[in-house]
Amino acid sequence: MEKKRPHIPVLLNEVLHCFEEMPAEGVFVDCTLGYGGHSLAILERFPGIKLIGIDRDPEAIAYSTKLLERFGGRFEARRGRFSDLLPEILQEERVCGVLADFGVSSLQLDKKERGFSFLSKNLDMRMDPAAKVSAYDIVNRYPQNELERIFREYAEERAYKKAARAVVEARQKKPIESGTELADILAKVLPKRGKTNPATAIFQAIRIEVNDELGEIKRALDALEENPPKEAVVGMITFHSLEDRMVKQRFRKWSLSCICPPGVFRCECGNDHALGTMLGRKPIVAKAEEIERNPRSRSAKLRCFRFF
Repeated sequence: MEKKRPHIPVLLNEVLHCFEEMPAEGVFVDCTLGYGGHSLAILERFPGIKLIGIDRDPEAIAYSTKLLERFGGRFEARRGRFSDLLPEILQEERVCGVLADFGVSSLQLDKKERGFSFLSKNLDMRMDPAAKVSAYDIVNRYPQNELERIFREYAEERAYKKAARAVVEARQKKPIESGTELADILAKVLPKRGKTNPATAIFQAIRIEVNDELGEIKRALDALEENPPKEAVVGMITFHSLEDRMVKQRFRKWSLSCICPPGVFRCECGNDHALGTMLGRKPIVAKAEEIERNPRSRSAKLRCFRFF
């Protein structure tokens, strides 16, 4: 497939380097297949693996299936939530690697009909177009205290009460139907932040709520903890401080050999509880050249872990 891919995979070289330490054979799980950029590079670099790609978006599944068809039986696409599908794959297959890129694809952001952006004529933000709850439902139907919770917890917005009140007052006059409308409403009550649209964090927070993104990450981490794949490498790319905190804390927990409470004079737990080791203490971030080519990579953080 020669035509330009609609999404630029972030931290691509860094992701490939992360997985150099995984077993040469087995099943690799790309939890966020998207438009196939990471999966294509992984299939080319590691010829002994089979790759299972998971995505909720039927458009992404169709595109990637066509892109990766030349790999024949080495590639399989599965549609659904990775938190639902990963546990059964871990039980059924010899998993050698797991990748998750928690960002929204450039195509989803740029397609105005998907309702993710400030310029959208609708409010949708569903990664799975068949999902029941959209951004329109949240913006127009959630009670004010629930909007405050989302804006406070997910956007970490100090003016969360002002923002929620502005949304409720606006929708009492007429439904808020577009991303453009919502951005204009929020711009009137939120402080300006340089060149960044002041509504950026709140749009991201609404998207997190629509797609239960933090719940998805937690359930995937739980699945890996409950059924750790032997010698496998896990790489997770986050774009939000809450996501990165979840991954960092879980990787640290998995690295602990001693789990005795603080203050215990002598280890009593057996000192053999570590599931593996973190590959680097700090997250890997995009280099200046990549940020220049793809500005959306500036907030990406990659953390890697290898199971024993």
